[in-house]
Amino acid sequence: MERFDVAIVGGGPAGAAAAHAAASAGASAVAFEKGVPRSDRPDRLGPDSTDAAGILDYWVDIMGIHPDEMPEEVVLGELDRAEFIGPSESLTLRSTGIESSYDNFGFCMHRARFDDFLRDRAEEAGAEYRAGVSVRDVETDRAGDGPRHRLELAGGEEIGAAFLILADGPQRQVTNRVIDEYLPFDVTERLSTRKTNHIAYQEHRRLPEEVFEEVAGAIKFWWGHMPGHTAYPWIFPNDGNVARIGLTMPIGLDIEEIENREAYPLLQPGDERIPQGSEYIRRLLEHEYGDEYDIEADFPLVEDRGKSDGTETYAISSTQPIDSPTGAGIAVVGGAMGATSAFHEGGDHTAVRTGAIAGELAASGDLSPYNERWKDAIGDEVLRNVAMADIVHDYEPDDWDWAFSTARKLLENSEGYGLFDTSNLKAGFGAARLVTTYKRTKFSFRNGKYVQITESDYAL
Repeated sequence: MERFDVAIVGGGPAGAAAAHAAASAGASAVAFEKGVPRSDRPDRLGPDSTDAAGILDYWVDIMGIHPDEMPEEVVLGELDRAEFIGPSESLTLRSTGIESSYDNFGFCMHRARFDDFLRDRAEEAGAEYRAGVSVRDVETDRAGDGPRHRLELAGGEEIGAAFLILADGPQRQVTNRVIDEYLPFDVTERLSTRKTNHIAYQEHRRLPEEVFEEVAGAIKFWWGHMPGHTAYPWIFPNDGNVARIGLTMPIGLDIEEIENREAYPLLQPGDERIPQGSEYIRRLLEHEYGDEYDIEADFPLVEDRGKSDGTETYAISSTQPIDSPTGAGIAVVGGAMGATSAFHEGGDHTAVRTGAIAGELAASGDLSPYNERWKDAIGDEVLRNVAMADIVHDYEPDDWDWAFSTARKLLENSEGYGLFDTSNLKAGFGAARLVTTYKRTKFSFRNGKYVQITESDYAL
């Protein structure tokens, strides 16, 4: 049996960051990644956790990796704004309002190349990264007669490790089985993937020159255009007039439960079920550009990008985070712990940070500070986004229009998230209501109350 100080299940941003941190601190570390083939990664297997891949300015500091450290081909373009578009009202942010060491609003990146960069970085530090290898099962020895954790691989081999880091993403195929052993309730009661995850779909399309010039530098989100909690389409500009056009929505949404269907611009009277992702994107492009362009001819798929033929489908963790059973020598990181934002569902920055913390502590021989350390590192980010997700949970199209109109008035005296700290009497009663609701909701989740499985829930 091979033995390592640290074994990591999953080789996405969280797992690769954990492997890098552990190896950099002198520990023997191995990351197992089952891997998927991709059109944009033809010569190498890697993780299946692709997303829209935009990084905001202050996320750089949370992540702890500046783009100057990345290979040139990772960053596809700089961002100078975010546009939030409701059915009738819109809002443009040119600053996040949060101090950052990064000079621009943010950047878009090639996610598969970013994954490769993190893998190479971990291997250069001395970690092993085994792609195309699945972990079938994990056993923990509480008697102390052998390696604390025994991993059974799909090929039948066994790996022993003193510490286990679970970084298998929002599907939690290994994580749920492992932590269920330590919980007095069925873990799927809290972490059912159909309840806690969203499904995302995106296409890589080449835009007409005039359209690309319009969207260049912006990440665009359409809120209130499709039903579902934090369901929205987006456009992220990349390079060469190519953009990622995608959407996220809850899994298993029933159209019969949707009231005011006619208020959603991307639903149609004849819909008998929620449209598929590709249909939603076609409707979005028709809605925005159909008067001037032939969508299929003028916005062609770029088939050598994405997972397959210019498209990709993947799960996103859309939930509140969990603590880890550190007393058992186990840390859960990234999407597997629900560190992905519950509101906008971005998660590369929090994945890298939580993975790095777990890897560092595992190498030191003591994971016990992990739950406190991750809250210190990303707690403010989690709190902001859990509060926002809670506030907009039941928003309908008119609510989004009201929120954007109100926020525009508040932005006259502030920037980005700072609009919630302002007290602009000229903005009127609606502004006071928006600010007060946000502050009260944040207060209700204070002191880590956003955690849905706490360290004290585990029986160790």
